[in-house]
Amino acid sequence: QVQLVESGGGLVQAGGSLRLSCAASGRTFSSYVMAWFRQAPGKEREFVAIITSSGLITSYADSVKGRFTISRDNAKNTVYLQMNSLKPEDTAVYYCAARLPVVARYNYWGQGTQVTVSS
Repeated sequence: QVQLVESGGGLVQAGGSLRLSCAASGRTFSSYVMAWFRQAPGKEREFVAIITSSGLITSYADSVKGRFTISRDNAKNTVYLQMNSLKPEDTAVYYCAARLPVVARYNYWGQGTQVTVSS
């Protein structure tokens, strides 16, 4: 079992930055692929970024590429999402998720943290 708790959301002006954190319980955090998703009001949840268990490989949605950076600290059981040059369209609830590398489905989800970008 893995429990995920996000933090770091808030209200920021367009062009500003935020760093989200996702703290995971359990001793096997380093075994999990971690990802960030987001869901804006009235829209479906969408993929934002992913990082492999080792942290060596990352990938991003086109909409955030060059502005967001995903990273992890396996010693601290934490994954981060650094968000720069924020836009109003980045407004959403952001969720972190975990899965084992051998499965496609994310088994564990956090409760989400609200990010609001004002214009």
